Amino acid sequence: MSILLTGFEPFDGAGVNPSWEAVCRVPDRIAGHEVHRLLLPVVYGEAAGLLREAIERLRPEIVICCGVAGDRKAVTPELAAINYRCARIPDNAGRVCRGEPIDPDGPAAFMTRLPIHAMIDAVQTAEIPCALSLSAGAYVCNDVYFALLSAEEEYGHRGLFVHVPGAGTVSSEEAARAIALCAETAVNS
Repeated sequence: MSILLTGFEPFDGAGVNPSWEAVCRVPDRIAGHEVHRLLLPVVYGEAAGLLREAIERLRPEIVICCGVAGDRKAVTPELAAINYRCARIPDNAGRVCRGEPIDPDGPAAFMTRLPIHAMIDAVQTAEIPCALSLSAGAYVCNDVYFALLSAEEEYGHRGLFVHVPGAGTVSSEEAARAIALCAETAVNS
């Protein structure tokens, strides 16, 4: 079994992206399983395409994609990905989406099949702020999550998206520990 973790490049004028900083600090092995990492661009469609390529090539059993939600005060595993694109800021290619489906023929949403509440419990037990979030929003994070969950049947993995807070609330080390605990819980489920 292997685990794929992803994070994003900086966007909207930021110098770093806390999601990638955290992913880089996760150990190379979790519960005895090899960890692969992938840096994704903050570009609608392109990030999802690169994720699918990596899943096809690596065939991981568990995939946890990570992004940053600067206004949050806790690590937030996301329950659902919605079939919708809408944001106030452009992606890194300059594209602004103001309300359109990701897949016009797809379902309204997908939900993770991983034990999200057990993951939250594990992170909270480690005294890292963690809370459930119902959806990954409608920016590129959600675009990637929708692709991740829509590909589960084809590739056989199980996936989750986790938002980490911006700098200052949860350290990158704590965020990395939270991601590792989520992955460990997934492996053991």
